[in-house]
Amino acid sequence: MLNDPLAEVRVTLSAEGGSCARARQVVREAAASWELPEDLADDAQLVVTELVSNGIDHGEGPITLTVSRTTSGMLVEVHDESPKQPQLRPVNPSSARGRGMQLVQALSVRWGTTPGKDGKVVWAELVS
Repeated sequence: MLNDPLAEVRVTLSAEGGSCARARQVVREAAASWELPEDLADDAQLVVTELVSNGIDHGEGPITLTVSRTTSGMLVEVHDESPKQPQLRPVNPSSARGRGMQLVQALSVRWGTTPGKDGKVVWAELVS
């Protein structure tokens, strides 16, 4: 489905570190099949790493990654079974962690959380 705005890729990931690498691969392959610019694919890989990492660290249950083609880029969605919402926190310069959602906000045109009866979906939209 090359460049089909309705195209979607969905995978279930376990809550472990190797899942971030698998998520980046899924995003990279989807972007290539949709012929999206390389810089968009690079940004989307950073975003998906942060969203999946947050799902592993703060979520519950398996993580479902959905990557969808939009008319101007892609939508990255990560579902986990925890109702706990991600939060933008002030960056602590002495900490090696805590910048994930700041990075997601900086690289996406918009992002948010959609609560559901079985957890939440944290999503980010990226455009070329």
